[in-house]
Amino acid sequence: MTGDTQAATAQVIDVRASRRALVAGSLGNLVEWYEYALYGYMAPIIAVLFFPTGDGVAGLLATFSLFALAFFLRPVGAAIFGRFADRSGRRPVLVLIIGLMSAATALIGLLPTYAQIGVWAPLLLTVLRVVQGLAAGGEFGGAVSLMVEYAPPGKRGLYGSWSFFTTVIGFVCGAGAATVLIVALSDEALTTWGWRIGFLLAAPMGLIALYLRLRVDETPQFRQATGSEPASTPAAPSGGLLGQVLTTVGIVVVYSCTGYTFMVLMPTYLSKTLGMPLEQSYLLTLINGTVAGLVVPFAGAWSDRVGRRPVMLVGTVATIVLSYPLFLMLRGGFAAALAALVVAGVLIGLVGGPLPALLSERFPTRTRVTGVSLAYALSVALFGGTAPFIITALVSATGSSLAAAYYTIACSLITLLTLLTLRGRAAHLEPLRD
Repeated sequence: MTGDTQAATAQVIDVRASRRALVAGSLGNLVEWYEYALYGYMAPIIAVLFFPTGDGVAGLLATFSLFALAFFLRPVGAAIFGRFADRSGRRPVLVLIIGLMSAATALIGLLPTYAQIGVWAPLLLTVLRVVQGLAAGGEFGGAVSLMVEYAPPGKRGLYGSWSFFTTVIGFVCGAGAATVLIVALSDEALTTWGWRIGFLLAAPMGLIALYLRLRVDETPQFRQATGSEPASTPAAPSGGLLGQVLTTVGIVVVYSCTGYTFMVLMPTYLSKTLGMPLEQSYLLTLINGTVAGLVVPFAGAWSDRVGRRPVMLVGTVATIVLSYPLFLMLRGGFAAALAALVVAGVLIGLVGGPLPALLSERFPTRTRVTGVSLAYALSVALFGGTAPFIITALVSATGSSLAAAYYTIACSLITLLTLLTLRGRAAHLEPLRD
C-alpha cells in the first residue's frame, strides 16, 4: 500500500466509527470468555450433575474433556466463519456468531441433569459445547480484524488489545458470577438450581452485543481491499496462507497456556489439588484476571511504540523464568498464592496485549480473518483448551502439583523459539496489507 493509499484509508476512519467498532467487536470475546470461565469454575458441580461416575477425578476429567472438545472444534469454525468474513465482510459473520454463542450458553442453563433424563443430559451438553466451539472459532479473528482495521494510525496495538481486555473482563464476570453464587447459596441450592443462573445471564449479554454489532458499518480496509466485489476473494485457503498460519501458531501458545492455566483451571487446581477453600480459590483467580485485564491495554499501547515482538519477548521470557517459583508460591497459603497470581496476571497481560495486532499484521485483508482465526484457534485448541485436562491428568498421575509449572514452561519455550525466528521488520509502523 502506498503512502497516498494509507492516507486515504485514514481519512475514512472517523473517531466515532472506530470507537463503535471497538466496543461492538470486543463484546463478543466478553460473552465467549464469560461462558468458558463459568464452565471452568462450575466444573466440579457439572461433573456431579452430568457425569456421575462415582469417581471424583474421573467425573472431573470427563467435564474437562468436554471443555477441550469445544476447543478442538474451533479450527473448523475458524475455517468456516473466517472464509465467510473474508468474502462477505466482518459485520455479518460477527452478528451470526454472537447469536449462536449466547444462545448456546443460555441453553446450558436450561438443560436437565443426568438424574432427570439419563444419558441424554451429557449428550445435549456436548451438542451445545460443539455449537460454542464452532462459533468461537470465528469470533476472535473476525472481532480482531474489525477493531484493528478500524484503528486510527499508530493505535493498532491498543485497539487490538481490547479483544483480550474484554476477554479478561468476560473471565472476571464469569468468575464473579460463580463466586457470588458459591458464597450466597447453600451447597444444596447451588447444585439444585443455582448453577443455572450464571449461564442464563448470557442471554441478555448476547442481546446487547447483537444490537451493537448491527449498528457497525463494514470496515474501510475491507471495502478498499475488495472493492465492489467482495465475493471475488478465493474460495479456499491457499497453500501460502496455510503455511503462514502454521508458522504463526507458535506465537499464540504462551498466551493460550498461561491464560487457561492461571485463569480457567486455577479454581479447580487450588481447591482440588492444593486443598484451598473453594471461596478463596475463586477470589484469588478473580484477582488474577483483574490484574491481567488492567495490564493488557498498556502492553498493547507499549507495542505501538516499541513493536510487538519486543513486548512479547519480555512477557514470554518472564513466564519461563517465573513459572516454577509461582507454582511453588501457590502452595504457601493464601498470601503467597495472592502474590503469585498477581504476578501471573501481569505476565498474561504482557503476552496478550500486543498479540492481536501482531497476528493481524501477518495476514493481508483478503485472508486476515481466516488466517488470524485459524492461527489462534489451532493454538488454543492444542495448548489452551487442553490445559485443564492435561494438567489435571499429570498431577493425578505424578502426584506432583508442580506438573502445571513444567507444562507452562514447555509451552512458553515454543513461543520463544517462534518469536526468535521472526524477521525484525517494524510491522507496527507500516500500514496493513491489502
